[in-house]
Amino acid sequence: MELRDIEIFLTLAEELHFARTAARLHVTPARVTQAIKKQERQVGAPLFDRSTRRVRLTPLGRQLRDDLWPIYTGLQDGMRRARLAAQGITGVLRVGMIPYNAYDLQRYWETFRSHHPQWKLQIRMAPHVDPFAGLRRGDIDVLVAWLPVEEADLTVGPALLIETRVLAVAADHELTRHTAVSVEMLADFRHSDAPSRPDYWGESYCPPQTPAGHRIDRSLVMNTAEEILSAVTAGEAVTLFPQHVSRYWSRPDVTYLPVLDMNVLAFALVWQTEAENDMIRALSQIVRDLGPFDGAAL
Repeated sequence: MELRDIEIFLTLAEELHFARTAARLHVTPARVTQAIKKQERQVGAPLFDRSTRRVRLTPLGRQLRDDLWPIYTGLQDGMRRARLAAQGITGVLRVGMIPYNAYDLQRYWETFRSHHPQWKLQIRMAPHVDPFAGLRRGDIDVLVAWLPVEEADLTVGPALLIETRVLAVAADHELTRHTAVSVEMLADFRHSDAPSRPDYWGESYCPPQTPAGHRIDRSLVMNTAEEILSAVTAGEAVTLFPQHVSRYWSRPDVTYLPVLDMNVLAFALVWQTEAENDMIRALSQIVRDLGPFDGAAL
């Protein structure tokens, strides 16, 4: 089986759609069909159940997918490492950002790159839905996440960002009569929340009740920040954000109100304990040496 045919099979096994697979791989649907038929002839049985409405893996197809995936990803990783080695790069540190202000934290990234030119640093956004899954899957090496993080398999490193909170409301919302809000005022309105994250972690961001014991309604479940802001502008919800969002996502239909009596939000480096390496330790030491960035000072 040729490498390109393996790639086509694995992509179709993920997409379960011939046209999407072809578009993703920049080939024709006929090429996808040809590759799959060739593989089924070699194996001697169907790998996919096809109908006019859906495509599904057969049990044999699932077995082949599970067998081929580590081989294919190993080849891809080997080629990637070879290309980097040719450039003098011996390792890559992938940092996932839950906050949106990677630019504010340039001093950490630039110091790391200048001190360790043999390593490549990649910064990417990380979802706040199921926040630690990327670390556990190995998609990223370090996560910048708000505290506390209380996961048995994860190590919490130094804090690199401290920020106050703002409340995002629609530009015509009744709260815009105020220049700031208190935590008690949060109980009067519906808030957004995200699925698949630990309760304690979500509650550290938006508490379930006010200091006086009034319930804060977090029943509007949203997956992305874009969905959250759409709900805010429609008047369906109000939402807490770190202060930097008011600078990075300034828009005419959203007003950001400071929350006067809420604890600051601290973001720290987090990584999978068993995956700790020299690159992670080096970035952690740089953050300790430079100290946390105070977003409230901007």
